[in-house]
Amino acid sequence: MRHRFGDDVAALCSPLTGPGDFDELVDRVGDARVVMIGEASHGTHEFYRWRAALTRRLITEKGFSFVAVEGDWPDCARVDRSVRRSVEDPRAALLAFERWPTWMWANEEVLDFTRWLRAHNAAVDGRVGFHGLDVYSLWESLREVVVHLREHDPEEVPAALAAYRCFEPYGESVRDYALATRFIPVSCENEVVDLLVRLRDRARDASGFGAWQNAEVVAGAERYYRAVMAGGPESWNIREHHMDDTLNRLLSHHGAGSRAVVWAHNTHVGDSRATSMTASGTVTLGRLARERHGEDRVALIGFGSHHGTVAAGSSWGAPVREVPVPAARPGSLEHVLHDTAPEQALLIFPRDDRPGLLTAELPHRAIGVVYDPAHDRVRNYLPTRLGGRYDAFLWFDGTRAVSPLHGRRAGVLEPATFPSGL
Repeated sequence: MRHRFGDDVAALCSPLTGPGDFDELVDRVGDARVVMIGEASHGTHEFYRWRAALTRRLITEKGFSFVAVEGDWPDCARVDRSVRRSVEDPRAALLAFERWPTWMWANEEVLDFTRWLRAHNAAVDGRVGFHGLDVYSLWESLREVVVHLREHDPEEVPAALAAYRCFEPYGESVRDYALATRFIPVSCENEVVDLLVRLRDRARDASGFGAWQNAEVVAGAERYYRAVMAGGPESWNIREHHMDDTLNRLLSHHGAGSRAVVWAHNTHVGDSRATSMTASGTVTLGRLARERHGEDRVALIGFGSHHGTVAAGSSWGAPVREVPVPAARPGSLEHVLHDTAPEQALLIFPRDDRPGLLTAELPHRAIGVVYDPAHDRVRNYLPTRLGGRYDAFLWFDGTRAVSPLHGRRAGVLEPATFPSGL
């Protein structure tokens, strides 16, 4: 018997065999200023490979200015130097990623893309950047600010050291700082705000912009870690707003007419208004970008798969391992597409007259950096209206894990994303 969404899938799907199959999607992007390309996990080869293939076309054919990823600013700044200005191979920059989960960006798939980007920049005298949007790197960013000021603006070093010394008693433990702000009236907010105000006025060149952004990370991280222990949606929303603000600063910094490709998990890229996240009061980067730039200037692209393997940890800070991804839950979006779609497919959504597949609410799988396949059907699905959450969708029936460059153990806890790590 034909699946009730079978006709919808047949009308929306086209087989995906190579980068040339993106022609219609590249046309659909049009003059959008921001294209966000998701992933249903942080450790799937096909998601990384095809996201990179689409991004290459957007850079070469549409003139996109930079790639901004769900990663830390200082780590990604090293990658940015390697693809734009340095003789250093991007591998060295990616191997320098130390915050768990290192494999999220330090993997062979990202290495292939960044080597391509370095060659592209060299061939066309280009300046396509690679930047981090995330909020976690409190101490790393604060150290970068101090180093910058000592070299370029020594009279402002005391303000940076005041902020540094405020955090110093916590031994670079974000958990200890978060706990302290919950149980006693202590906060480094004043010192951070003072530093931020000073750097905002001095961010005129590329090096100054980097210091300013690091100060913004410190300010965002301080708010984030104060919020995590309170629970509720505030810490998640602080992170989403930080990434949205960072993206907007990057667009301004790259100049009039600049355009951005964003790489992040589906849970950030998708519009939260088309999911159950709205009921809990949480927002997403995709929603914020649509609200800031206009829906016709932002393209949101999701990913999904039915079964395979994924790179993930068994617990926070655990070594990366290859984990089986079981067949998708019955009744889920992934189950529907497994029954009705080609093994690899592209779905581009019409703006009007949307079929039932795009308007029905279906469970949609999301796998984080911590993953237990035994609990997949209970913990890893988010009710979603596909056509409201994304503008297009890439489907892969079977997938395999990314290839990490290293598998370091780390003990850093980011409580708002624990235990799933989305």
